[in-house]
Amino acid sequence: MVRRPPCELRGACPCAVMIPGRRRPYSSRVITPRRVPQLWRRFGLTAWYAPLGLLLLAASFVPAFHTHGTQLGGVAPHSFDVLAVVAIVLQCLPLLVCRRWPVAGLAVVAAGFALDQLRGYHSLAGTALPLALLSVGCHLERHRRITAFAFSAAYVPLALVLSRVGSGESAGEFVTFYLALVLAWALGAWLRSSRAAEAERRRRVAEDTRAAERARIARELHDVVTHHVTAMVVQAEAARYLTAAPERLETALTAVSDTGRRAVTDLRHLLDLLDPGHGTEAGPPAVGRLLTLVEQTRRAGQPVEFTEEGTPAESTGSADVVAYRVVQEALTNALKYARGSRTSVRVRHGEREILVEVGTESSGEQPPDPGGSGRGLAGLRERVDVLGGDFHAGGGPDDRFVVRARIPAGSPS
Repeated sequence: MVRRPPCELRGACPCAVMIPGRRRPYSSRVITPRRVPQLWRRFGLTAWYAPLGLLLLAASFVPAFHTHGTQLGGVAPHSFDVLAVVAIVLQCLPLLVCRRWPVAGLAVVAAGFALDQLRGYHSLAGTALPLALLSVGCHLERHRRITAFAFSAAYVPLALVLSRVGSGESAGEFVTFYLALVLAWALGAWLRSSRAAEAERRRRVAEDTRAAERARIARELHDVVTHHVTAMVVQAEAARYLTAAPERLETALTAVSDTGRRAVTDLRHLLDLLDPGHGTEAGPPAVGRLLTLVEQTRRAGQPVEFTEEGTPAESTGSADVVAYRVVQEALTNALKYARGSRTSVRVRHGEREILVEVGTESSGEQPPDPGGSGRGLAGLRERVDVLGGDFHAGGGPDDRFVVRARIPAGSPS
């Protein structure tokens, strides 16, 4: 067994850290540069309270600054002695912890200030009192009124004693000094309220961002799931009546399988949006896939006439995705509310915009309210409005239900 020297066991000798392969004893007690910020936050220190406290402590002992500090009550100046050192320390050192213990720090500073004024030292350390009040107003969260009343009540006997011991200053000077202290407290309270308002603003922004993201995910899920599931349901119901025609039944079941695969692909793309660092790189829906969408709807039993005019611009931003969603939602509604009715899809590409129009002949069932009560149409209206376009859904000529959208091209996502 290897025996270690006693100094290493106690951690009192440098040889303990010089021996290779051995752990440094009591390493948790060693203050390294990396631990300084942790200790700083642990003891409630701030970036300016501590330097000011140490600066006041050092400046108060400079002979040239003696009796040049705060003078309240007109007490005759007194030479520095042991009590002067005590008064200076009581006023300056509590600034180091006034953020974590604001009331206790203010009480100690006030006691040192009273000793400083009653003895006539008038040191620069008296400046610590308004700083301590600023800290209390800034960091005290509870019992603020009680604290303010207690220190205000303590100021009255101090003013009376100073008026008798000193040269007899007027009551107005004591009131003026008290108002200056109140101003320091009020400034701290204003800083605290501003900080709380900023925290509340950030919380609301975070909540609004989360709500907007949830709404976007809900729209994507609605567009993807509703369309594919509706097509699968329609195709599966049609397959029930094709048992006497095996070839057509096989075609219908193949269409259901293809629709399910496309649904899985679109869902994977949606998951990739939620977690970009995982999964395959699936491209977003584009206008180029409109023909596939129309063919899928036709296989579901909906007669669709598709017309595409113009050439897509090189950079459309999110316009092509929104155009795809408009056609997708309109065809989904046609399958649900006007199954078997003739539907026309017209897409025209311009230099600065994409025009989409989907019209469906009327059937016995009523389409969803175009005013926005339906999640699908409401989501489309929001998508188009974000890009600065126009959206309309309602009755058209020849008793048709028409969905129109003008989508500016090149808008950011």
